[in-house]
Amino acid sequence: MVADLSLIPDVDWREAQRRAEVIRPLAECARRPRPLILAAAATLGLSERQTYRLVRRCIDMGGDLTALLPGHSSGGRSKSRMAQASEAALERMIRELYLTPLKPSPAEVVREVRGRCAADKLHVPSDSTIRRRIKLVSLAELRSRGEDHSETKPVHGHAPHGRYPLDLVQVDHTPMDVIVVDPTDREPIGRPWVTVAIDTYSRCIAGFHVTLEAPSATSVGLCLTHVAMDKAPWLALREVEAIWPVQGKPQRIGVDNGSEFHSQAFERGCAQHGIAIDWRPPGRPHFGGVVERVIGTLMGLVHGLPGTTFSNVGQRGSYDSDKAACLTLDEVERWFAIAVTKYYHLHPHEGIDGQTPLARWQDGLNALLAEGGSIPVPRDARAYLVDFLPVLHRTLQRDGITIDCLTYFSSALRAWITARDRPGPVLIRRDPRDLSRVFVFDPHDGGYLEVPTRDLSRPAISLWEHRLVRRRLRLRYKGAVDEAALFAAVEEMRATEREAARLTRSARRDRLRRANAPGQPAAPPSTVPSATEPASAASAVLDVADSEAPSPFDVIEQW
Repeated sequence: MVADLSLIPDVDWREAQRRAEVIRPLAECARRPRPLILAAAATLGLSERQTYRLVRRCIDMGGDLTALLPGHSSGGRSKSRMAQASEAALERMIRELYLTPLKPSPAEVVREVRGRCAADKLHVPSDSTIRRRIKLVSLAELRSRGEDHSETKPVHGHAPHGRYPLDLVQVDHTPMDVIVVDPTDREPIGRPWVTVAIDTYSRCIAGFHVTLEAPSATSVGLCLTHVAMDKAPWLALREVEAIWPVQGKPQRIGVDNGSEFHSQAFERGCAQHGIAIDWRPPGRPHFGGVVERVIGTLMGLVHGLPGTTFSNVGQRGSYDSDKAACLTLDEVERWFAIAVTKYYHLHPHEGIDGQTPLARWQDGLNALLAEGGSIPVPRDARAYLVDFLPVLHRTLQRDGITIDCLTYFSSALRAWITARDRPGPVLIRRDPRDLSRVFVFDPHDGGYLEVPTRDLSRPAISLWEHRLVRRRLRLRYKGAVDEAALFAAVEEMRATEREAARLTRSARRDRLRRANAPGQPAAPPSTVPSATEPASAASAVLDVADSEAPSPFDVIEQW
């Protein structure tokens, strides 16, 4: 049985990471001669039989890190025999003593730990036990004491690039240079954030995520989920007719040292699925140059949208961004998808010898397949998504689970509710894009129950939309907000949005009729594509006829 990633003890997690460095390369080999297995067994301190078993388990579970977690029997080689209280105290003391800028030696830590354990009347661990725990300290934790023991991450020279598609993907965030409006009353609500992932080999945009929330481990996880997914259904849902073949799990991900990239959720999600993290060396911003340059290029396109803030006050001049803003978050996301798939991917790129990113991707993929390689895809798309979602803990009540005025219930929870020993707070993971269901961790089989809202007629809403509605209802009623009132307000907002869209289309038709009336000058060509003709890169962006901003595809930065 596998626990939720957030529940796995740090000691077990570090041991699984140590095993993965040895076992995963063996699992990827077509042949595994006995000398390789014996060498791996010696490195890990395991028997030949245990090593074969770990390799087979790693293959069967698609390389997931949890396949390599140590067991927890009552004893045996490589198993901890310390009491849980002593184990927790030992881990705490190592963090307090070893992970400090003073950089004490392991010998000094051993003496101090043994002394503290004796004073607190705890089991005194042996020197070798303490030293083994110190060796399991992760790379991210070592950075807190100013050390970097990474063997794969370059620390000087040129920025790294991928050797084949999705070998190295760089990820970064930026606030978009455009003001978005509320979909109901069309009032400006601020600048959204975009998280962009770029394949450094082909320069294709591997995925992105647009949100009004500040950068977090969740936005990074949703971006990585977008990288791994088949994007054809995603594009179809947004009515974008384009080809976006990038799909799969990256081998490495290059990121800066922001807190969201050092969170437990991000690190464990990447480790679980075999994604190595290349943190950018401090003081070397050019190591993230590929993603930063493409973000600059994409923001240059954004400067052609109504409501753009441009890059600075000097560029904006007298342009009133709030007054000109007219695009909602969903419209900006769709515009971004069109700009990526119908323009950027088809534009020749000097950084890859004048090829287009899409052609470079296909050439690299063909070469990889010819050599017998492949791009791994998640074994279980839902599990891949869940592993990156934020964690909540809630108490199970008789009517189900209530989170932010929304009650979730499933018949699968009935046995838990009626049990005499009803479980305490349950672990829940929630997708902020769709609050119509949550994923409840089942400690009995290590899986997740997908639990919908108690009233199945409720529409799917995002976390941002949910918070907006609650805020408006609190201002209106000056009190508590129940679920019925919340969804009534959601439906009212969406009805207003649909009516506004209808009126907008009517206004455009009336304007065209007036322009074509006798005695009127000829109307200029419309920049809005029809529903039947394919949109070009410039015309498919959105209706910007009333904008004072320049065309979004006039100037493209190359690198």
